[in-house]
Amino acid sequence: MIRLPHPGAVCLAFLLPSMARAEPLGDEWGTGEREADYYKITEIPVPAPHFIEAGCFATLPDGRIAVGTRRGDIFLVEGLSAPHPLPTFQKYAAGLDELLGLDWKAGAFYATHATELTRITDTDGDGRADRFETVNDSWGFAHYHEFAMGSKFDREGNIWITLGLSESYHSKALFRGWALKITPSGEEIPVCSGLRSPLGVGDNGHGAMIYAESQGPWNGSCSLKHLKPGGFMGHPASFNWYEFAPGMGPCPVEPNSPSRLEPERLRVKELVPYAVVFPFRRMGRSISGFVVDDTGGRFGPFAGQIFIGDYTLSIMMRATMEEINGVWQGACYPFREGLSTGILNCHFTPGGQLLTGGTNRGWPVRGAKENILERLDWTGRMPFEVKEINARPDGFLLTFTQPVDRAVAAAVTNYQLTTFTHIYQAGYGSPEVDQTTPTISAAEVSTDARQVRLRIAGMVRGHVHDFNLGALRSSGGEAPLHASAYYTLNEIPAAE
Repeated sequence: MIRLPHPGAVCLAFLLPSMARAEPLGDEWGTGEREADYYKITEIPVPAPHFIEAGCFATLPDGRIAVGTRRGDIFLVEGLSAPHPLPTFQKYAAGLDELLGLDWKAGAFYATHATELTRITDTDGDGRADRFETVNDSWGFAHYHEFAMGSKFDREGNIWITLGLSESYHSKALFRGWALKITPSGEEIPVCSGLRSPLGVGDNGHGAMIYAESQGPWNGSCSLKHLKPGGFMGHPASFNWYEFAPGMGPCPVEPNSPSRLEPERLRVKELVPYAVVFPFRRMGRSISGFVVDDTGGRFGPFAGQIFIGDYTLSIMMRATMEEINGVWQGACYPFREGLSTGILNCHFTPGGQLLTGGTNRGWPVRGAKENILERLDWTGRMPFEVKEINARPDGFLLTFTQPVDRAVAAAVTNYQLTTFTHIYQAGYGSPEVDQTTPTISAAEVSTDARQVRLRIAGMVRGHVHDFNLGALRSSGGEAPLHASAYYTLNEIPAAE
């Protein structure tokens, strides 16, 4: 295990309150009043003197929820699921540093914070942690803007750590801009290089580990990316640590700038493309922690899908993923606006409610409140939405939450489809470029009217396929709750 001393930097991330409000939401949103008919927002009161800026959550075997905070505390909370919650908060641990990963196993918390992965236990049973053990601290830490995110335990008992760059742009400390896998014995295994500013890491619901990446240098927009072992996630600033990761093989060749991801995938064999692109502003500006819906339908029609927050716009979105030709890809969809703070993470309660939390500190954020937790509850009403989009050899299969109006759905003129990609470059972000307009030749409605097969000429690998479904109607005449969806097409399936 490589160990480097951690300089005595004071962690001051999110030090100042936001001085500017986020830009208005795009046309994809503006449906908050309708959204509330299906998913209501409930504020969770936080009693004084506690201050909660939630960065991570975990469920204990007895049903209590643990909340890890930016300020380095862990609280044990009871009563979060009540219809009118008046929860109790018990401070379990303190003195950590920007908690952004938390799980529970065999009577102990495993907390990922700025400088290490720590095992935390209460040995005398008084409800307060009294033993803190370093599981792994093999990465460097030299600047307040160096964050560490931790996953839940994966199916083999590992925790995956994603490490943000130094000062957002550099890799000045060991493994900054890398993903590490920490084994049950505490050994670190470098898995991927090329990360920029991750916030959120975990299983995608299909056994593959993914992380949420922010728009910036070498990243045209926010995205979910597959942490493919041995992969390069796109930002070359972290190439300087390959000598400390012999299992990764040689350092990749430098990517060209400006370019596009598709030609660079041919040049840089380790380069892993975006799995799901979140178009900038239209679908978030700083996507954050995510969770897979494992509620078995208690949260509505989206079981098994990814729910992901956005810090800047204070919204929740959905995503779906599929593996085509060995490459992960998929779509994102609007879900719920109107949350009250910058979302850092989310978590499903044992009752099937979606708990959200975060902070309003440091960057412009739409939700200006502080010291707040909120909960999304399904009201039981079924929204009319595109539930999922899947790629087909000659188009896409659209699945809906309700039966569609057959006549409306069979008319190809009721679908708007365009594509775009981004410039892959060292510069910050990218405009949407290389736009195309595929031709929809047929729209075939399934027997149960819950699926539509679109036959399309002009699908483009490496492009986001931008769907506007606002003209569709359910069999009962209802318009879609959200008209937009965005599918990132890395691979086209083989002919059926």
